[in-house]
Amino acid sequence: MPDVKRTVKLITEQKIIDKDSGTEGFPMRAWNIEIFLLNEAGEEVQANCFEKATYKLHPSFEKRATQVKKQPPFHISEEGWGEFDMEIILSAVGKGGDHPLVHDLNFQQERYEAKHVITFRNPKPELLAILKESGPVGEENGVKEKADAAKKKRKEKNVDMEKLAEGLQRLDEDDLLHVVQMVHDNKSADTYTKNDVENGEFHVDLYTLPDHLVKMLWDFTGSKTEL
Repeated sequence: MPDVKRTVKLITEQKIIDKDSGTEGFPMRAWNIEIFLLNEAGEEVQANCFEKATYKLHPSFEKRATQVKKQPPFHISEEGWGEFDMEIILSAVGKGGDHPLVHDLNFQQERYEAKHVITFRNPKPELLAILKESGPVGEENGVKEKADAAKKKRKEKNVDMEKLAEGLQRLDEDDLLHVVQMVHDNKSADTYTKNDVENGEFHVDLYTLPDHLVKMLWDFTGSKTEL
């Protein structure tokens, strides 16, 4: 399944409150953040493609420095006097991976927005069905033509990607470990891999591998099993 991109919008609101911050020149403030998804028309919709949002606040928040919100719009409310950069980890449904963002909490405006583009790598059916609610996916996204072109290009170079995939599945454990190492050592910035430690699985999109690595895998797999 091809990658799917979506834009998330973070809305931050803040105001001065009547509490002593304990720090001269820095009034106490109440602030909150909500997270939305933008659909194809640029409209805000519920970010239900995420099952939770984990906020990593400044260490001075102590026990509240890490907070997990499990319902869209993943509303968080806090009080403080200082600005800081926080990490927000958005966890997609259907084991769709964690997507970390860095958010600048500042007090320049009472309300401001920040947009981030999220890339969902090879989304599984559960996640894909939810993503369809907010915009095009897969073939509608114009990615099928790109994948077809990649298949044609590989076959022209005497590498049948479908046969390579089938051959890889027939390798024994030691050979597969060697394949994983080959991928790690020779992959490019465009290569998609996912190490699913929980299920003891390693995923790789063969069509994102550089040509020389595909040839290496073809030759290695062909020496171990019939292609």
